[in-house]
Amino acid sequence: MSSIVVKDITRQEAEERGIFKWSTWGCGVSTFDWSYDESETAYLLEGEVEVTANGETVRFGAGQLVYFPAGLDCVWSVKKPVRKHYKFGLPQE
Repeated sequence: MSSIVVKDITRQEAEERGIFKWSTWGCGVSTFDWSYDESETAYLLEGEVEVTANGETVRFGAGQLVYFPAGLDCVWSVKKPVRKHYKFGLPQE
């Protein structure tokens, strides 16, 4: 199974990809289990998160594009309140 992929992208790149038209989601500081039935691509507008899966912890935050593969079971640890745009089912870049 592939792992979480994090990329830095500029606001202009996000605009060119149409990311600001995607659905939005947010939450406060918290820790919770999450499973991905299908892949998700997310762009963080604000916040800081650590996601642990298969013994590996990945950190990401505002301005980063993150890919979560289908079938991933993980634990989200939101360190700073998060607001993100997201879309399901996109292929990994």
